[in-house]
Amino acid sequence: MKRILYLVACTVSLASLAGCMAESDDLHQWMAELRRTTKPKVTPIAEPKKYVPLAYSEAASFDPFSSDKLTQALRRESGPASAGALLVAPELNRRKEPLEAFPLDVMTMVGSLDRSGQRVALVRVDSLLHQVRVGNYLGQNYGRVLKINENEVVLREIVQDAAGEWIERNTVLQLQEKAQ
Repeated sequence: MKRILYLVACTVSLASLAGCMAESDDLHQWMAELRRTTKPKVTPIAEPKKYVPLAYSEAASFDPFSSDKLTQALRRESGPASAGALLVAPELNRRKEPLEAFPLDVMTMVGSLDRSGQRVALVRVDSLLHQVRVGNYLGQNYGRVLKINENEVVLREIVQDAAGEWIERNTVLQLQEKAQ
């Protein structure tokens, strides 16, 4: 019985496939007819314009990016030298001292000594101890040591204010006593 049902199912499926084949022949004929009759419309691309390089005629004139031009323009713009510029100019032309590489926040005064009648401050930066005398420079704001006492080092710093002008200000580095 199973065999008969199997044969019937195969016969029905083959008959339905045969019917599909007849329809696909019509479809193939119709597609072939369309391919023959349809012509695509392609608009031609415009030919590119020919590039004509222009000669640079200003090569013999002045260079707008020269450093001389820039410095002249900056001098004209700034007018006469301001007091702040005169204040910081000598600081820019001198050789930096080693303690100018560190900000004052990382420096601590740990003591002072008298050496040959001159007061010397002991300043710790990281784990190193430095001797500082009057006239030495400390910090990143051109801080020059003006006075050394037992408890403090007085510095004159040159900083920029909110308007961008250079001004002097006094700063004090005080003796740091160790907490016990």
